[in-house]
Amino acid sequence: MQQILQAFDDIHPDPSEPGQAVDFGTSGHRGRALAGSFNRGHILAITQAVVDYRRAAGITGPLFLGRDSHALSRPAWECALGVLVANGVAVRIERDGELTATPLVSRAILQHNARPGVAFADGLIITPSHNPPEDGGIKYNPPHGGPAEGEITGEIERRANAYLAAGLDGASSMALDEALAGAERHDMLGDYVAALDEVVDMAAIADAGLKLGADPMGGTALPVWQAIAARYGLALEVVNTELDEAFAFMPPDHDGRIRMDCSSPAAMANLLAMKSRFDLAFGNDPDADRHGIVDADGLMNPNHYLAVAVDYLLTHRPSWPETLRVGKTLVSSSLIDRVVAARGRPLHEVPVGFKWFVEGLHEGWLAFGGEESAGASFLTFDGRPWSTDKDGILLCLLAAEIMAVTGRRPSDAYQMLTTYHGRPHYRRVDTPCSRAQQQAFKGLDPSALAIERLAGDPVEQILTTAPGNRAPIGGLKVITTNGWFAARPSGTEPLYKVYAESFVSEAHLERLIEEAQACLAAALRDE
Repeated sequence: MQQILQAFDDIHPDPSEPGQAVDFGTSGHRGRALAGSFNRGHILAITQAVVDYRRAAGITGPLFLGRDSHALSRPAWECALGVLVANGVAVRIERDGELTATPLVSRAILQHNARPGVAFADGLIITPSHNPPEDGGIKYNPPHGGPAEGEITGEIERRANAYLAAGLDGASSMALDEALAGAERHDMLGDYVAALDEVVDMAAIADAGLKLGADPMGGTALPVWQAIAARYGLALEVVNTELDEAFAFMPPDHDGRIRMDCSSPAAMANLLAMKSRFDLAFGNDPDADRHGIVDADGLMNPNHYLAVAVDYLLTHRPSWPETLRVGKTLVSSSLIDRVVAARGRPLHEVPVGFKWFVEGLHEGWLAFGGEESAGASFLTFDGRPWSTDKDGILLCLLAAEIMAVTGRRPSDAYQMLTTYHGRPHYRRVDTPCSRAQQQAFKGLDPSALAIERLAGDPVEQILTTAPGNRAPIGGLKVITTNGWFAARPSGTEPLYKVYAESFVSEAHLERLIEEAQACLAAALRDE
């Protein structure tokens, strides 16, 4: 890791070089120090650009600054802190100056801004999420507490690259000791843990005496789980208390790389090996915005668990108005659609990216927002926003509430749902393509597909915008009675992703994928 840390300081990114410019994707700017895509210059430029944005937007309240446990996160956090304090921003950091999970920052922003008459707060989080140990990342959450919209990140990106091109002229900073002295300590962890019984039935979990296990996977969930167990008297064991910037304790993911992905059976092998010790066990990625649910049947597929979570919440939150919508991404399982319809609630289907749920959660008309990559959040018992960013800890605790209240394991609840609504067969396939073909997805004409039937069924809909908010999906979704496929280009690699689901069989799913790929290949052939 020393070579990576040295590269963070020594390599000066050139924004005119492909791969070295600031580039905000769906979850902020991410990169690697050795590749010149995540270096001190990036953080100085991005943080100064955030300061500029705050001034232009009239945001004058405190900024909550958090970080995860990746090797590059600490120096990037120190760098951002120096810029913020030098610019007169009232920065609030965790009281011990250490790890701060993404949901804690989101919750702190919302708590502050809910007070009458205050100057609005926002936040920065230094994290590349579940990415490999050598990666770095930074994301901005404006006053609504969730991931920034494209208009905001586009402006920050433009300003940051201008600072890089100008050799950081105009970007202010100061020494770490001065910056720490100028920051305010704030108990984000304590505030979050103390309020959990507003959103999850913590008493029911404690009374049930469930044996719970939690694997923070070397990340920010470690102090949170420890504090939760102590405050609520849970029979909860934190199975791994190690913090290691190299994440050497992690088993390799499916491709042999180290990746702290709590939705991957390979990455979750350590917890799966001890599942018999617990009634229920959980995993979280390094910034704790994702969840992995393990019971006696193993690691739940995120799509399966989201369907279980939605069905339970719609039947165990009596104070929620029936007009509240349930949010899902366009590539999440259609089992969720069937569950929501059976409960007589409106569905809100959006493009990929948690940012599309932020407005609804913040304003309280969206009861739940969840995406296929194991990220979700939902409202409090009385219908107030809890977090407007993904909250992996919350979703883990909900699984414990489900088991405590119903007596059923989450995997058993899923099996019951499939009995009523059908059993889905779901897969994602990545296909190499050129950059030109990726761009072609944005203007793909449904009529160019020349597809009337898919895997033997008539095509009912071809979507290029999401039904929930009419936002472009950057690709398309083709729907039949018994299945669907969606295709969209990757934002980081030269490939496109095909998501597909069948409610018939694995063989039907295979046919659906093959026909989808053939259809797309023909549509993109001339690009």
